[in-house]
This record gives sequence, structure tokens and C-alpha cells, in this order.
Amino acid sequence: MSTVHSQRIEGDAHRSARLSDWVEGARLRTLPAACAPVLVGTAAAYHLGEWHAERAILALIVALLLQIGVNYSNDYSDGIRGTDEFRQGPPRLTGGGLASPRTVLGAALGCFGVAGLAGLVLLALSHQWFLIIFGLVAVIAAWFYTGGRHPYGYMGVGLSELMVFVFFGLFATVGTTWTQTPHAPGWLWALASGLGLLSVALLMVNNIRDIPTDRESGKKTLAVRLGDTWSRWLYGLCVVFPVAVLVVVALLRQSPLIVVICTGLGALFGSVLAIRPVVQGATGRDLIPVLRNTGLFTLAWGILAAFVLIIA
Repeated sequence: MSTVHSQRIEGDAHRSARLSDWVEGARLRTLPAACAPVLVGTAAAYHLGEWHAERAILALIVALLLQIGVNYSNDYSDGIRGTDEFRQGPPRLTGGGLASPRTVLGAALGCFGVAGLAGLVLLALSHQWFLIIFGLVAVIAAWFYTGGRHPYGYMGVGLSELMVFVFFGLFATVGTTWTQTPHAPGWLWALASGLGLLSVALLMVNNIRDIPTDRESGKKTLAVRLGDTWSRWLYGLCVVFPVAVLVVVALLRQSPLIVVICTGLGALFGSVLAIRPVVQGATGRDLIPVLRNTGLFTLAWGILAAFVLIIA
């Protein structure tokens, strides 16, 4: 982004951002989805016979701060590039002139830093030092999603969705388990994949909302390349498929039939509530509640998965 645009944003920050602005910038709608992998990973550790509450809390701190850090770094990068000028969602800190780019960048780096410290404590307790490599790669991937000269979030080739699937699904879930017990059976990877798809759904519905404005600003997301109809189908598949995963895992774990039926129907009902506005053609600001509902459904799915693992 040009220096001229960055300087204009600095000039637009005519007042200090209020606490409510920073809370909105943290995008609380995305945080339930960050909690779900820690919940499922800890339940898996419990099911495998060894879990540690303090490690679960540290993993939760890492997950939440990484998510908030990603949100602030995206706010900063999109803001200085000018891609937030036409957005239909809530105003951003940088692009909306509510805070200077330097301040927003500092908030993002601060979240990453504290998450890193909590992660180091977690690794010291668990002795799973190899996970530090994945943690560093996750932070790098978070930054270059919209940061740097050639952000992969603007390529529209599915790399953003792949990174979300890997780091917010597989790594977050299995990594949580690994910090408590050195086991990762196949059913855990299946549940982690379900959470990865739900995280992709969260990203997809955000990008479906922004298709018109992203096209206008030159931001090519996967949703822009696929178009509105196919993007909605992809969102639906990412929400429905984890329901099937949950039922299959419950059956494989030989859960009582009543548990399989109740969890399956509960997950299916939640998925229908999340999907309905999308398939009915909601656009623009009408998709903002879908972001919240998708995040809450991800957390509810995680609670159901944890229930299956704990009682099995």
C-alpha cells in the first residue's frame, strides 16, 4: 500500500479509539470458534486417560490471543492497503480512522507476544518442544494472510482456507491434546478436521458478505473467484460435513445409541440454523449475525464432541 494512503489514515484518526472500538476490532464473534479446539483437545486427553487443567487454560489463552492478534493484524494490513474503504461490516480501527495504524499493529504484535509467552510456559510444562515450530509457522501464516507485499489472502486460490483448516482446526485441536498426553489417534484427527472445516466456514461467510466490496477494492478472495452461489454451497458443506464426522466418531467410540442420536440431531439442528440465512440469499450486513451464529455453532459442536468423548 502507498505511503500516501497510510499517511491519510494517520490523519483520519481524529480521536482515540474507545474501549468498545477495540472490542469490536477484536471481533468477538470469532472467539467461540477459537475455544472449541481447546475444548475438544482437552476432552480427548481426558478420554485417553491423562489431562491437566492448567495446561488446558494455557492452551485457551494461546488460542484466544492468537485469534485476536490475527484480527488486529488483518485490521492493520487491510486498513493501510485501502481494502476496507468499501466494507459493509462494522467499521475497522485502521480503515475507519478510529486508531492509527501503528497503534493497531502494536496491539496485534502484543497479542502475538503474550500468546507466545503463554505457549512457552505450556511447552515447558508438557516438554513437547517440537510444537514451537508449528506455533511460529502459525504466527507467520497469520501475518502474511493480509500482510506483506504479496498476501496470500488476496490470491483467491484456497491457501487462506487451507491455513485456517490446518492451524485453527488440526493444529489447535491435536496440539492441545499433545500438550497433555502424547497420543493422537485417528478419531482425534477426524474431530480436528471437523473443527477445521467449521473455521473455514467462518472465513467463507465473512468473505461472502464482502464479495461486492472486495471486487471493488481489488481483493481476490476464494469467494470472489468462486462467485456468490458456489461460495454459499461451499459454506454449507463446511458446516454440514462436521455433523457427519461427529456421528461417525460417536459410533466408532461405541457411544450409547441415545447419545449418538441426540448429539447428531443437536448438531444437525444447529447447522440448519447457521446455514438457513446463507442459502436464503442473505447479503451484506444481514450476514453479520451469521458470523456470530457460525462461531457459536462451532463452540456448540465442540461441546457435543467433548460430551461424546467424556461419557464414552
